[in-house]
Amino acid sequence: MSTELLQAAAETNQWWAIGPEMILGCAALGLLVLEIVMPKDKRKLIPHVAMMTLLVVLAGVGLNFDTEWKDQELFGGLILLTDAGQVARVFFLLSSLLVCYFGTVCLPRARAPRVEFYHIVLVVTAALMLLAQSNHFVMFFVALETVTIGFYILVGYYRESTRSLEAGLKYLVLGALSSAIMLFGIVLIYGAVGKVGLEGGAHTGFEFSVVADFLRHHPDNFLATAGALLVLGGVAFKIGAFPFQIWIPDVYQGAPTPVTAFLAVSSKAAGFAVLLTLVHRVFAPLEGVLVPLLSLLAAATIIMGNLSALTQHNTKRLMGLSGVSHAGYLLLGVTASISVPWAAGAVWFYLFTYMLASMAVFGVMAHLAGADDADQELEHYERLARDRPFLGAVLAIGVGSLAGIPPLAGFMGKLLLFVAAFQAHLYWLLAVALGSVVVSIYYYFGWIKAAFFESWQPSGNATSPSVRPVPAAPSWVGVAVMATLALATVLLGFYQAPLTSWLLK
Repeated sequence: MSTELLQAAAETNQWWAIGPEMILGCAALGLLVLEIVMPKDKRKLIPHVAMMTLLVVLAGVGLNFDTEWKDQELFGGLILLTDAGQVARVFFLLSSLLVCYFGTVCLPRARAPRVEFYHIVLVVTAALMLLAQSNHFVMFFVALETVTIGFYILVGYYRESTRSLEAGLKYLVLGALSSAIMLFGIVLIYGAVGKVGLEGGAHTGFEFSVVADFLRHHPDNFLATAGALLVLGGVAFKIGAFPFQIWIPDVYQGAPTPVTAFLAVSSKAAGFAVLLTLVHRVFAPLEGVLVPLLSLLAAATIIMGNLSALTQHNTKRLMGLSGVSHAGYLLLGVTASISVPWAAGAVWFYLFTYMLASMAVFGVMAHLAGADDADQELEHYERLARDRPFLGAVLAIGVGSLAGIPPLAGFMGKLLLFVAAFQAHLYWLLAVALGSVVVSIYYYFGWIKAAFFESWQPSGNATSPSVRPVPAAPSWVGVAVMATLALATVLLGFYQAPLTSWLLK
């Protein structure tokens, strides 16, 4: 029996189906080899090798979006290729490409290893892509922990910065706690489902389809329900949802700016990719529990994120806490998607608009940051538009999109989520979200005000504002990257068809 099962599993091993992840893994090892064999004066080319690899893999995924293995369980049920998984691949590759570019801006200022940064980014990107395509709780947990361990290293990457080391330690402790909660939930699910197999005992109980089938027939099973709630709690930590958002301000401030961007965009997107999978394919029979739970979680996250951001003056903490509110809006979309199928595509559309706006803002922050990029205050942005008009314009577009100001892409992203919530009859949650959008305008426009208008200072206060880093002039590559992000944010506000026709199927 075991031999036949092994043969059946081996027949599903389609290695080309995970070709992009294998290429990234090999390239990550290749970067370390290049550091050994290349002369010191040539090692500055290694970051460009990493970015070229990501660009080539992105082109390959785009050209082979529709694969012959789609919607088939591969590698013995560990992986399931879907349209959502392919969209996630494109998202993570784009995000990592931008993170690598920001690394070329920020890392030269810090006395930290450089090649290892790009090595870890490639490994984490491959793990993120596998996580979004996981179809088995073992694959899910291993991919998630690979991502998490990579982030542990990246957050504390500036070894000579006490803030970076403190952020790494806090993320390690709280991340380990969340992983323990999630693992305990998986164990409870296996305890309930593990001995229930399909014909011939071919399944162990860890496949998503088996868990969904068990819950469909035993929706009141206490162990399985408790395990599902614990797993969702672990995912809530990854996306920064209430009450698991306490790690975000300190970690976002202490981490290097490229890593903060990586956490804010890719880590959040991975959490929602997993959450959509769990809600639609695994825990769907628990709809009666999921809808009120996710609704309360969304409302609390939106309110807490916006209220906490109101008093922030450090821009990295501001981006972190505003990101908490964005996680709440996305949770609104996930909740709506339970009864409105197209809302899942709206969640991905919002994630793409969030990536464009956030990366534009982080690009400006990378060029403004000094040697210690944890110290980025709102007052450091005074006269930015006068001294660096291009950076000021990009900042205004990015922050305006995050605030949801029309006609920028962020407005359309929020509008789609709100329409989905209306169709799902989540009226009270929609009211909370609309009110919070109004509140968020205060702190977002405070940032724009600091960049475009000079604040009055008393004549006797000659030392204010505090020491302000001199904004670095972006290279022609930086201008092209940030101009593309800003232009895409504006164009998507006017014309969404290229993205919506792809996502809202």
